[in-house]
Amino acid sequence: MNKSDLESLAELRIKEAETLLSSSHFHGAYYLAGYALECALKACIAKKVNQHDFPNKKLAEDSYSHDLSKLVGVAGLKTDLSKREQSDQVFSLNWAVAKDWSERSRYEIGITQARARDLVAAISDNNNGVLQWLKNYW
Repeated sequence: MNKSDLESLAELRIKEAETLLSSSHFHGAYYLAGYALECALKACIAKKVNQHDFPNKKLAEDSYSHDLSKLVGVAGLKTDLSKREQSDQVFSLNWAVAKDWSERSRYEIGITQARARDLVAAISDNNNGVLQWLKNYW
């Protein structure tokens, strides 16, 4: 999988999440929205890898995570994230919602419409969404 594939998957997964949300499939919407963000972060990480460089073992190992906060660090975006949070309160709230997503949500029962809606909105908002911010770095 390469950077371009990850970018495409991020776009595809958020569209799928929006479709599921609009048809009242809240569990799937929540799960796929988080995966959209994970793919976007991994596209940012892929950008850091030069084509003919021997892979950095720690970077490679740390990249195989579903923890969004950890992936922000692996992508080298912690400082930029902090600056954006300080300068944009709406973005800061969106990140607060998004960072709590976990791949373990696939096993959760009872994801509400509000929870799914909040996550999808936090990620997909065109002005202050986390995905829109990450596109600046992929």
